[in-house]
Amino acid sequence: MKRIGILFLYFITFSVLAQQEPNLSRYKTIPEKLQAQLNYTRDILNLDEYSKVISSTQKGINLSQNHPAYLSKFYFFRGMAYEFNNNQYQEALVNYELAWKYAKKARHLKNETSALMRLNYIYYALNDTTKRKSLVLYIKNVVDTTKSVYTKAVLYGSLGEYYLDYAQYETFIGYQLKAIIYKKQIPKSVANDENIGVSYCQIASAYIKMKQFDKAIEYLKYSKPYIKTSAYIMAFCSNYYIQCFVAEKKIDSIQKYYKLIYSYPSEKDSLFLNLSFANRSMSEYYVDKHQLNTAHNYAKKAVLLGKKSNDDDIIMEANTVLGRVLYEKRDYKKAIEILKSASKNALTYDKESYVMINKKLSESYAALGLWQKAYQYNEIYSKYNDEMMQESAKQNIANAEARYQNKTKGQEIKNLSAQNTIKNIQIADAKKQRIYLISGMILVGIIGLLLFLQNQNRKKTNQKLQLLNKELDEANKIKARFFGILNHDLRSPVSNLIHFLHLQKESPELIDEATALRMQTKVISGAENLLSSMEDILLWSKGQMESFKPHLQKIEVAALFEETKKHFASVENIQLLFENMENSIINTDENYLKTIIRNLTGNAIKALAKTSNGKIIWKAWHENNQTYLSITDNGTGGTQEQFKALYDDSQVIGIKSGLGLHLIRDLATAINCKIEVCSKPDLGTTFTIKFCH
Repeated sequence: MKRIGILFLYFITFSVLAQQEPNLSRYKTIPEKLQAQLNYTRDILNLDEYSKVISSTQKGINLSQNHPAYLSKFYFFRGMAYEFNNNQYQEALVNYELAWKYAKKARHLKNETSALMRLNYIYYALNDTTKRKSLVLYIKNVVDTTKSVYTKAVLYGSLGEYYLDYAQYETFIGYQLKAIIYKKQIPKSVANDENIGVSYCQIASAYIKMKQFDKAIEYLKYSKPYIKTSAYIMAFCSNYYIQCFVAEKKIDSIQKYYKLIYSYPSEKDSLFLNLSFANRSMSEYYVDKHQLNTAHNYAKKAVLLGKKSNDDDIIMEANTVLGRVLYEKRDYKKAIEILKSASKNALTYDKESYVMINKKLSESYAALGLWQKAYQYNEIYSKYNDEMMQESAKQNIANAEARYQNKTKGQEIKNLSAQNTIKNIQIADAKKQRIYLISGMILVGIIGLLLFLQNQNRKKTNQKLQLLNKELDEANKIKARFFGILNHDLRSPVSNLIHFLHLQKESPELIDEATALRMQTKVISGAENLLSSMEDILLWSKGQMESFKPHLQKIEVAALFEETKKHFASVENIQLLFENMENSIINTDENYLKTIIRNLTGNAIKALAKTSNGKIIWKAWHENNQTYLSITDNGTGGTQEQFKALYDDSQVIGIKSGLGLHLIRDLATAINCKIEVCSKPDLGTTFTIKFCH
């Protein structure tokens, strides 16, 4: 049942989400590639895809040559893949030792902790007692010197496992209780409470070995609140209950937990492992009750399920029970066959089972009259039984010493508690004296603090006044800018109306009936557009009174061009064209952009006043993920100095009126636009608006 001992590492290290193998070319740096490969490896290990893990770790190792922390992780995962894939312990050992080596080189304590825990078990599985003893001394030094709660939690549990393997149960329990103390201190975001439940279950199993079944049940009850969400651990816990109740001959309780194990939705081989364990216990119960046929049926189930679990320890224990049942049924030949099969791995996993197997082999050969074989196996039985008895005597002494030390430590704790009570009284008296001194110091401090806060409030008040003055200056600038917009956007259409009215009044003879009708139509259209423009500006001004800030939204360029066309419908002798082949959409403030377009169009019309066949072309297009608008006229053009107002905040002049360029500059800046101008004398002028994203 060693498998339950590694759950702590699983619950801390692994996530539950699988992912696709990463495309490392998507990542720029080596650490990014290593982390992506490590995450993928962790996920497929959690899914028991061991061949994929070995391949994935090799990629990680090849990438990690200058990163010892990652090397240790990849070698560790590779070791786990070999260990859990048909118990390839030798290959696992090589990788765990490399993981330990690189963890120490990187000074990565968490990686080293994981490697030490698994090496402790692998040395046991390979029966390498020399290396294991040396490793345990090293582990003890680590837990004595580290401040890491995680490391203490893992390695105290691992030290406990060492003493459990040598049946020093009291020492094992002491280390496990220490491990529980530190496990409870690990944040839940890092670890799982189920690890605490696992430790309580392991303590219960130790009490079962000592045949202290009431204590075992006590610790199984302690484990329940921590493992109630894990069917995997609950199944193990139920098997421990069955062992206790088999010893106490409580068949109702045995059957209750036997049924429970069949109800748990466990995964893969763990299902068969626990079912084999349960059927083995049931067989042992019925053997002791001399109901041999029932015992035989349960034993056969235990063997069948043990083989499905792929766990050699479970298979050995199931065959041991089946061999005993066959012996009791006097089927000695079959018993010998099964017991020999069980003996192959028994000494590695459990000396007590090995002794039992050889005893039953000796008795079976004796029953068949094969005395030489019976003697041979009796010799093996006697040898290992004597060793076990000697070890048991030593263990009893060690356990007695451990119990004595625990009692001594308990008395020391009581003495320390009494001393602490006396010291607490002395400390209380000293505190009273300090209170008066501290109170006076606090009073002085409060006065100083009040003076400091008064000074800080004065500074804050001054800062607020400066901020208000700045906001007032900005408001004045906004007011001037707004009146400039009103002046510029309304002057051009009003002047057109006045021009027509003067012409109609002073020279009516120059206007024939058709021209008069056409001009009246234009006047009406111009007046309507003027009214529409005034409404737009007034609505805009209402929203800008408190904050002169743009409000961005998606605007269709086609709509802007159509409105501009209507606004300047009364202009004569100038051709106004619009090109928008891509049906562009711009994310900007509609009113800001309208004002810019009207200003640029109005300036272009003025520039064409003395040009015959005047033409203005507005264009919209996309280029390099940018949106552009441009206006081109075929007027007389100008020099760069005349457009200085677009680039220099100190300038407010431009072609003709100048005020329009100043507004354009400010409004374009507000909506994050750039305006460029290209103008050549006698060749015309082009303004280009670039919208920055």
